[in-house]
Amino acid sequence: MPGSEPGLAPGDVVRVPFPYVDRNRRQHRPALVVSRGGIGPGGGLLWVAMITSAANQGWADDVLIEDHEAAGLPVASVIRPVKIATIETARAERVGRLPPASFARVRAILAELLAAGTEGWKNEGTTWPIAST
Repeated sequence: MPGSEPGLAPGDVVRVPFPYVDRNRRQHRPALVVSRGGIGPGGGLLWVAMITSAANQGWADDVLIEDHEAAGLPVASVIRPVKIATIETARAERVGRLPPASFARVRAILAELLAAGTEGWKNEGTTWPIAST
């Protein structure tokens, strides 16, 4: 797999070795960048949300990718925001970009999921905000 593309950004569709929670392996598959490009020490990590075939059984928070070909995907697909992974930036290969309206839906779902119960997320009186791009 080629090295990381420079300047990966939220909304980019990438191909990555996505980990599974029910199996001790990774599968190369498409995913959506949901972090602000590279994060962590030296920008070496990405948060990504799973992208899967629309033919699979749907989950409540799935977001349909309206134009899968424009996003660089070979088949009709959905984003599964509840399945987020941390991936090494160097292992990500950009394949396309999600339309802004679709990414806005994903961001709204992630904000709702992350905000649940955040009343207690405080550090010496400072509330931790959820970043937007």
